[in-house]
Amino acid sequence: MNFIDQAKIYVKAGDGGPGCISFRREKYVPKGGPDGGDGGRGGDVIIKADPRLNTLLTFQRNRRFKAKNGRPGMPKNMHGKNGADLVINVPPGTVVKDWRTGRVLADLVRPGETFLAAKGGLGGRGNARFVTATRQAPRHAQPGTPGEERELLLELKLIADVGLVGPPNAGKSTLLSAVSAARPKIADYPFTTISPNLGVVCLPGHRNIIVADIPGLIEGAHKGVGMGLDFLRHIERTKVLLYVIDAGTQDIEQAQEDFRVTRRELQKYGAELLKKPQAIALNKIDLLDEEQVTKLVEEFQGVGLPVYAISAAAQKNLSELLEGLFSMLHEDDDLTQ
Repeated sequence: MNFIDQAKIYVKAGDGGPGCISFRREKYVPKGGPDGGDGGRGGDVIIKADPRLNTLLTFQRNRRFKAKNGRPGMPKNMHGKNGADLVINVPPGTVVKDWRTGRVLADLVRPGETFLAAKGGLGGRGNARFVTATRQAPRHAQPGTPGEERELLLELKLIADVGLVGPPNAGKSTLLSAVSAARPKIADYPFTTISPNLGVVCLPGHRNIIVADIPGLIEGAHKGVGMGLDFLRHIERTKVLLYVIDAGTQDIEQAQEDFRVTRRELQKYGAELLKKPQAIALNKIDLLDEEQVTKLVEEFQGVGLPVYAISAAAQKNLSELLEGLFSMLHEDDDLTQ
């Protein structure tokens, strides 16, 4: 399935139904009083977070949404039927913004959470409502009021426990496929991954970790270079950041530079990102000997973050990495026990 994380849509709530102009017509009552009923209320447009969804793909085909209008009032003081509400389902993690101003209107994180995107118009009052002591046979009624309409920007930010970040071709997709059932596209050239991928990692004891593979970050990503802005927004909701660094080149300085560039881009995008728990995975150690691995780990330990030497392709040391990530995710749980 294609992954779409932005969509512009138009929403229009239903108009209120007009009030009715009517007079009672009964046998032996040639001039009955007014009995026009009120019009029905227009339907609302509601946006709802649906946990069954994980992409905004559907909005590439359908961008206009309109709720039902209220029905007109009827004789015999009968109220017109209210228009049905229109519920638009979106993935949890969807931010709703005003298209013109960019103002955030709602942030639908929890499944089932809703936002009233456009309110339906009120039904008009029928002529029976306008009877007074001096006006016994009013011949006018109110029209219904228009429903609200607006243009919205939907922006999806993935919700995951762990976000895999790092330069292109560091092995993030290989790692995700090695530890979960996700099957992202994998190849030996940069930018194979052009959209985020989610995978659920199952650990012993019925424990799960949701991992997001974020496409490779390059210098200038915080300015949009290499579609960086499109990718970086998905890191905002992850609880832990895992830097995946290519250690198989046997060039320690290059590996360190890859880490510095990635971290710098995260900081420039939003300094709050670096307040999240973080760890480093030195990938592709199957291409190194034991002495080289030891030296590499020692060099990175000076950064002050947990360091794991792994090989996603050879599935080496992955259990140790996953247990470490799970512990980082649940450190607060341990402190409260």
